[in-house]
Amino acid sequence: MSKEIFDVAIIGAGVVGSAIARKLSSYNLKVALLEKECDVSFGVSKANSGIIHGGFHHGSEYLKSKLEVQGNRMFDRLEQELHFPFRRCGIMVAAFSVEEMKTVEQLYMNGVNNKAVGIEMCNRSRMLSLEPKLNDDVVGGLYAPAGGIIEPYRFVFSLVESALKNGVKLFTEFKVTSAEHNSNGYGIVSEDGKKIESRWVVNASGLFADEVSGIFNAEEFKITPRKGEEFLLDRNSAARTEHVIFPVPDHVSKGILVIPTVEGTTMLGPTAIPQDSKEDVSTTAINLKMVFSSARRMVPSISGRDIITSFTGLRPVLESGDFYIDVSAKQPNLIQVAGIQSPGLTAVPAIAEYVKDLLKKDGLVLTEKSSYDPTIDKLPRMRTISPVEADELIKSDPAFGEIVCRCESVSEAEIVAAVKNGHTTLDGIKFYTRAQMGRCQGGFCTDRIIKIIQRETGLSYEDITKRGKASWILEDKIGDLEVNSYGNME
Repeated sequence: MSKEIFDVAIIGAGVVGSAIARKLSSYNLKVALLEKECDVSFGVSKANSGIIHGGFHHGSEYLKSKLEVQGNRMFDRLEQELHFPFRRCGIMVAAFSVEEMKTVEQLYMNGVNNKAVGIEMCNRSRMLSLEPKLNDDVVGGLYAPAGGIIEPYRFVFSLVESALKNGVKLFTEFKVTSAEHNSNGYGIVSEDGKKIESRWVVNASGLFADEVSGIFNAEEFKITPRKGEEFLLDRNSAARTEHVIFPVPDHVSKGILVIPTVEGTTMLGPTAIPQDSKEDVSTTAINLKMVFSSARRMVPSISGRDIITSFTGLRPVLESGDFYIDVSAKQPNLIQVAGIQSPGLTAVPAIAEYVKDLLKKDGLVLTEKSSYDPTIDKLPRMRTISPVEADELIKSDPAFGEIVCRCESVSEAEIVAAVKNGHTTLDGIKFYTRAQMGRCQGGFCTDRIIKIIQRETGLSYEDITKRGKASWILEDKIGDLEVNSYGNME
């Protein structure tokens, strides 16, 4: 690869790095977005609770509180421009004792001081009128109507699509392993020897921000992964609530939540368990039992019969408990963006603005791009349109009439669109379209998706993976069965 020289290189194509890339794409800059995985959103962002927080969990002395409230207000416009699933369903905190109500009062004051929109203290009758599925034992709580839910990976895909449309260059499978300062800024080298040069660097590498900072001989800090196991209920669950339900938090976490996801399922979790490994994303039966017990305290109708899958996310936690977003004091032209855990997703649009201002303060010249277009095309989704709209769509493209994923009503045309947007793994297709996310978890549609990937890309069966790296669908043999070059078993 020939040497690439950029104005800004952003390390990490999760939600933070992608939002920063999109923001910088509105200026006359050459921007690179570097991601160690084979697709964007495959790190911390893929296993996110998808909550747009209400601005009351932390005091006004925290940077994350300021950015949370600012970011929350920016999502309506972003949804109009980028067409990701988003809904302001509201957030409730349910208290079950007088002692817990004292904590709720503090949360309310946090919200008032943070200038959170519409925050309200509630008595028992108000809580039950807002959310009839709450446990009758609730004594009161808090209501934040500006809170909401989002599909986080679709948000990342939309941010990146917008950034690429406006000139950002994406490098996937670019794991940064070395960097040196030179006359052009930084020479950045990947694990497989690819190299780019950039005048400025933004370290937005999530769980690995401490390691990347070390590669640049910059600040020393420690990211501690906090493991969050989540459990997903079928969209037909009778326990689905209208609002996100929080318990009263403790000093470690915000607790086990009941989350009506924006696409119709219900999520329970997450746990909050510190661990050393940045790779361990296992789930356990003991934590499933604990999560269901905690969730049933708030919503008694929750049933284990409705569970369809489980997953784990790892949150990048700093000892300070706050975001670390600043110009490096040890290396020139380096911006640190680390410790972006909850409410990081909510704060992301404001984080992008904040980083842009830091870059300008650090000497980067920002000239607005006259050709900048903040919008991307909206892809029709068969499960969200009317029968009349579906008929017209199928007339224009019969592939919309071929339903590949029955559980989520995902058409062949939507799968093809995902592939054409560069998502050629099963997880990439899943996050872009929701195919494989339903009750059968891909039991019906996976083979059909693989055939579409093969047809559209020319990839052989053994080259197709679940999530890149060594996650092949088929290798040389399954037991005593050999797999030939066509993916057939002999």
